[in-house]
Amino acid sequence: MAEAIRLGRMTDTMEEGFLAEVNVKVGDKIKSGDTVAEVETDKATLPLESYYNGTILHVAAKKGDTLKIGDLIAIIGKEGEDYSALLAQGGGDKAAPAEKEKTSDKKAEDKAPAETAPTKEETKAEAPVAEEQAESKPATAEVHGDRIKASPLARMIAKEKGIELSTVKGTGEDGRITKRDLENVSATPKTTMPAFVGKENSREVRVSQMRKAIARRLSESKNGAPHFYLTMDINMDNAVSIRTQLNNVLPKKVSFNDIVIKAAALALRQNPNVNSSWLGDTIRYNEHIHIGMAVAVEDGLLVPVIKFADGKTVSQISVEAKMLAEKATTKKLLPTEMEGNTFTISNLGMFGIEEFTAIINPPDACILAVGAIRQEPAVINGEIKVANKMKVTLSCDHRVVDGATGAKFLQSLKSMLENPVSVLL
Repeated sequence: MAEAIRLGRMTDTMEEGFLAEVNVKVGDKIKSGDTVAEVETDKATLPLESYYNGTILHVAAKKGDTLKIGDLIAIIGKEGEDYSALLAQGGGDKAAPAEKEKTSDKKAEDKAPAETAPTKEETKAEAPVAEEQAESKPATAEVHGDRIKASPLARMIAKEKGIELSTVKGTGEDGRITKRDLENVSATPKTTMPAFVGKENSREVRVSQMRKAIARRLSESKNGAPHFYLTMDINMDNAVSIRTQLNNVLPKKVSFNDIVIKAAALALRQNPNVNSSWLGDTIRYNEHIHIGMAVAVEDGLLVPVIKFADGKTVSQISVEAKMLAEKATTKKLLPTEMEGNTFTISNLGMFGIEEFTAIINPPDACILAVGAIRQEPAVINGEIKVANKMKVTLSCDHRVVDGATGAKFLQSLKSMLENPVSVLL
């Protein structure tokens, strides 16, 4: 008996499907499990499989068609079998007009004036006909035990999760296995490897006063100050060279951060509007330059202050920075050593961080985030060379500092770091 292959619901939310490909044509012999078409659903493109064995008698849809659930795609049965009854049922037949005319002609030919009693020859033919009809019946697990009804999406999920479909009870139409049936099914063990059993655990630690203060101040800063960010790439080749020369003659080693602090202090001297604070009804423009440097400690972050940094040499800044950092990590900083900052620098370059943005440290109007020095190709004097590059990002309080003001500060900083002799004078 001929059977109709129709578009089924391949996902839980599917209402229609787009035929991305039709894999059969009239006359093709297929068996259960063969792909009839590839259907683009609301979630994925899935194969539409046949549940029947037989010959394709009619193709009702073509590549590029959009079908609704239940629309006819093809008819399968015994070669030469009448399938006019299935066409009469409708279901979105999109066959060509010529095919429909042939079907109509065949229907007219098959109409008999009256039924007569079967002859002996017809009776003898009943047995092979029964066998031929059985060939086109669904080859499902329920009928033959060699085929399991499951939606294409369910088959994909089962394959990914390692689930044997034979162990799943289908709740869909005619016992069809759907995605919903697989949601709470565990994967079928395929090896003797013991399953790992984990244990959820956590611990709660009392928030220290330092962490509370950090949380309060930075929340107020981030929520209260309208931040914007400016990033610039700086060539550090000359800074690398001059630092090497300094460390060959100085008793105390100079770090890149010491050079950045000095350069930033001088850049603030050239751009005093950045060295400022928002006070609500007024803006304070500081004529002195006190640089705060962020230091990570066990409980959070401390910001010791190098005061009058623009008037100190790189060597003096280096000695003071090391002393303050040590006192910060041993919790011996005095309150006066953490007060009065007019600008802050946060450097994560030693951790390999190439670029980041920092939250403004009140009452400052700006904070400079310094990344790692990295080697990368660069065009220098018309030639491609390996250069030492460093990214810096300036976070600005837009109530005080505008974009052009912040950009000019970064230009000054870039000029000094790329020509560090000016920093040492």
